[in-house]
Amino acid sequence: MKRVERKRLTFLVGLLIIAVGFLVWAFLFIPSMQLPFEQGWRILTKEAGRILGLKKRNEVPPEEKRIREEVILKKMEEASAQQDWRSLAPEYPRPKKIDAATDEERMKALRGSPEFKELERELKEYLRKKEDQLVPEPPVPSIKEASKIEKMKDRGAEKIIERLLVAKEKPLPEKVLNENLQLGIKGPLVARKILERPPPPQVKVKVEAEIEMTIWVLPNGMVDRVIPALKGEAELERIASHYLKQWRFAPLPIDQAQSEQWGTIPIKFKLQ
Repeated sequence: MKRVERKRLTFLVGLLIIAVGFLVWAFLFIPSMQLPFEQGWRILTKEAGRILGLKKRNEVPPEEKRIREEVILKKMEEASAQQDWRSLAPEYPRPKKIDAATDEERMKALRGSPEFKELERELKEYLRKKEDQLVPEPPVPSIKEASKIEKMKDRGAEKIIERLLVAKEKPLPEKVLNENLQLGIKGPLVARKILERPPPPQVKVKVEAEIEMTIWVLPNGMVDRVIPALKGEAELERIASHYLKQWRFAPLPIDQAQSEQWGTIPIKFKLQ
C-alpha cells in the first residue's frame, strides 16, 4: 500500500514539474502567452498592493492620466483658436542689417580711426628724425666763398632772364588743323599740313582692329621711321608701317627749327 502511495506521489510531483517547465517554456518562447501572463501579474500585484496598503495615495491610474491629458490638450486647442498667443510673446530688438561697405568706405573708416592717426603721426615723426640725420647742416661759408656764391646767384639770374627773352622771341605755335584731328593725329604733327595721303589699305580681316602707330617726319616732309605705339598683329603692323611711309607732309618753314617732328596716328582695319 505504501509503495502505491509513493508511486502516486512521485507521479504527481513529476506531472507538476513538467507543467511548471511547460509554462516557463511557453512564457519565454511564445509571445502570445507573454501578454496574458504580464496582464495577470500586473493585476495580481496591483490588487495585492491595494489590499496590503502599499499603493501610493497620490498616484493616478494610467487611464485616468491619459483622459486628463486629452481634456487639457482639447482646452488648449480651443483657447489657441480664439487668441493669438504670439502677440503675448516679448519682442526682442533685431540687429540692424548692415550693407556690405565698399573699399573706399572701409579705407575712409580706417583713416578716421584713432589707431591709424596714431600710426600716421608716429610715421611722420620717424621720417622727420631720419631726414634730420641724413641731411647735414651746411657749413658756414667763409668771406671768399660768400663772394663766389653771390656771383653764382647773379649768373643764375642772368640765365633766367635770357630764357625768358628767348621764349618771348619764339613764334606762337601753329594752329591745329581740323583734317589732322579727324584722322586722330596727336603730337606736334597735328599742326602740320598733309600734302599726300594715299587711300587706306584694303585688308581682309576676321575682326575689326585698330593699330596706333608713332611716326617721325623729317623737316622736308618725308616720313623717316614708323614704330607701333600699341602692339597688335604683326602682319597688320607691317601693312600700317608701309602705308604711313607713303605719306608726305609740308616742309618746315626756313625760319623754324629744322628738326624732326613726331605724332601718333591710328590705322583702322574694317571688315570687307
